[in-house]
Amino acid sequence: MPTISPDDNASGFYAKHKKVYPREVHGVFATGRVLGVLVLLGGYYLVPWLWWDGHQAVLFDLPARKFYIFGLIFWPQDFIYLAALLIIAAFALFFFTALAGRLWCGYACPQTVWTEAFLWIERKVEGDRNKQIKLDKGILTRYKFSRKALKHGIWLGFSLWTGFTFVGYFTPILSLGQEIIHYSLGPWETFWIIFYSFATYGNAGWMREQVCIYMCPYARFQSAMFDKDTLIISYDKLRGEPRGARKKSVAPRTVALGDCVDCTLCVQVCPTGIDIRDGLQYQCIGCAACVDVCNEVMGKMGYARQLIKYTTQNAIDGIATHLVRPRVVIYFMLLVGLSSALIYSISTRIPLKLDILRDRNVLYRLTADGYIENSYTLKIINMDQVDHRYDLSVTGLAEIKLHHHDKEIQVPSGEALVLPVQLVVDPGHLHGLSQPVVFTLVAQDKPQLTVSEKGAFIGPLRR
Repeated sequence: MPTISPDDNASGFYAKHKKVYPREVHGVFATGRVLGVLVLLGGYYLVPWLWWDGHQAVLFDLPARKFYIFGLIFWPQDFIYLAALLIIAAFALFFFTALAGRLWCGYACPQTVWTEAFLWIERKVEGDRNKQIKLDKGILTRYKFSRKALKHGIWLGFSLWTGFTFVGYFTPILSLGQEIIHYSLGPWETFWIIFYSFATYGNAGWMREQVCIYMCPYARFQSAMFDKDTLIISYDKLRGEPRGARKKSVAPRTVALGDCVDCTLCVQVCPTGIDIRDGLQYQCIGCAACVDVCNEVMGKMGYARQLIKYTTQNAIDGIATHLVRPRVVIYFMLLVGLSSALIYSISTRIPLKLDILRDRNVLYRLTADGYIENSYTLKIINMDQVDHRYDLSVTGLAEIKLHHHDKEIQVPSGEALVLPVQLVVDPGHLHGLSQPVVFTLVAQDKPQLTVSEKGAFIGPLRR
């Protein structure tokens, strides 16, 4: 389980921040992080510019209450799908954390992804880790000022583009760009572009690991999702200790040393600045940079790789590891089941909704010609992209008659129609106090748009 580092004490929470200079690392896991950054950031910046059926492919049009996601259009009435998606995301987090620790933090968290991009910019402008440290310690010169100004200028430009893209998911991005060009940007768009740009610049450029260590609650409760079979990044103390420097030609056991050469590269590449050799700590985001760099060092020394590796607490204790275990299986089954249900529900979704409300003031009314009448209020919501005219019918009782004052039922796209209706039945066809009826609504130009809802017809109590 994660442990508290020696420096994380009562005074350490308020200690002056020391900048972390992560060294660039190459390897399998580093390649995975780079691919993650390219895919996630590429998707984020590219998707708003895609078009689908004459509209922006992904657009959350709040004023029009339309949410476009490629070929699908959702309405506020479809927020149940958002709730389902959040539940699926929660179970996905539980599943991957129980299986392999903080994979989300190390590879897909927005804080990690944007910080990686900002670190890449910093290295391109200021140089590698040693050059950055030397530059920061040096006096302010024209070169230092120009490097810092260029870096922060690129950071700010990148942050503004990030904020612009974010708002482009809620306001058509082409219109948003034209508004900026013509200085006609509205207050809402201006606020959120500046706010999101500032958040990106501050979090990824300045706060970096502090967000993961102090602000993110996941770092604090992750241990509740771990068990002794969870894959974690760990240092093999039995093999590595005692650590110490030596020549490559010297066998470590001949000088009473372990395989760790105490190069501290595992600390230098860590984005949160921890020493994994002190044990797993809650500050570890599971990026596996230390694994890559240690494997590189072990290869150069001619030693076996995996001195730092993904392993489990049971494996460290010499106990058999079970990656496939009940909690992982349960999380996986829930994840597959909920995802399948969501996909099926969306694929069979009909963009038409019918709500029925009986008149509760009068249960029934006796007409002048001796018939029984019930009054209802129907709410028809057209969630399709185009206007529709509908036919309304009712079944469930013999010779039931439907009356409403509208000559035709027409509902514009994205609108709701409140329609009062009356049902009239010969009392001779009633066989109880309450009998079920079914209202059916069919689009005239698109018969597959059909919904049916049950209601109840109330009559007098027969003696």
